[in-house]
Amino acid sequence: MNIKFDNVFVEDVSTVAGPFVIKGPLKDKFDKKYEDFYDGENTFEKCEIKELIEAIKVLLKKTNKNEEDIDIAISSDLMNQLTISNFAYSKLNIPFLGVYNACASMCESILIASSMIDSGKIKNAICTTSSHNMTAERQYRNPVEYGAPKPKRATFTVSGATGIMLTNNKSDIKVTSATIGKVIDMGVTDIFDMGAVMTPSAAYTLNEHLKNTNTKVSDYDLILTGDLGMYGKKMFIDYCKEEYNIQIGDNYDDSATRIYDYKDNVYAGGSGPSCLALVTYSDIIPKMKSKSLKKVLLIATGALMSPTTSNQKLSIPSVSHAICLEVI
Repeated sequence: MNIKFDNVFVEDVSTVAGPFVIKGPLKDKFDKKYEDFYDGENTFEKCEIKELIEAIKVLLKKTNKNEEDIDIAISSDLMNQLTISNFAYSKLNIPFLGVYNACASMCESILIASSMIDSGKIKNAICTTSSHNMTAERQYRNPVEYGAPKPKRATFTVSGATGIMLTNNKSDIKVTSATIGKVIDMGVTDIFDMGAVMTPSAAYTLNEHLKNTNTKVSDYDLILTGDLGMYGKKMFIDYCKEEYNIQIGDNYDDSATRIYDYKDNVYAGGSGPSCLALVTYSDIIPKMKSKSLKKVLLIATGALMSPTTSNQKLSIPSVSHAICLEVI
């Protein structure tokens, strides 16, 4: 399903980046940085709440707005029942919606907010997301205290928080369309192989977007998937060609392969809802503002597992959503 938008624009973005990320190739491009997984707090979860609040405050300052000026906030994270977002927004005077499509939530929140703005129901919205390596690893895989070894195909959850301000006031960057993906389950049960889990849904969403917008891969300056990792990136290229006869060119990349410098043991790259958001807001949006990139397709990829279903050896479904940004 594709939705076209006529009156939705990007006002500004915010980025707060944590350990490992701040040593990577984008290290000089973040608004705020924190050096360790606690950032002065006594739990990992409190750290993530703190960093999400910080990302919101940075965004409000950059856009010269108060909390009362925001019509709605839409937020996502990985913790049970959106714990991080709920605690963060309990300290803020902003109407709140929580959404969950795992790492596809970034694009999900943008397409929901854009639909509300384009309809004229609201004038602005902020979309935020957060993830934290230690909170996510503890919930979805092994207790971090175990120090359990992982296979090379695993990804290393990104620690950070981000925000984007969407508005009906014209700016240089417009949200022109969104494609809503569908849940695809290929029977993969490996909780470490997120590339294999999410590649089919990412390819499906790309194909649907190109078909419904009557565009080609070459029409975009950049097509950026969420967090398939270095192995998933190769799978995506092959899968698009074999399943949909889509030839992926040099204008494609995956944010998971851009976030780390690989000097530390980050395995196949980044993951988590903040992975695509940190790369997009710290690097892609500035390039669009300078007009070195003019048309970008973001495909956020999400693995829809839970600790319960993983422990029961159920397969891992996936969904991917796409957002098109254009310089006007």
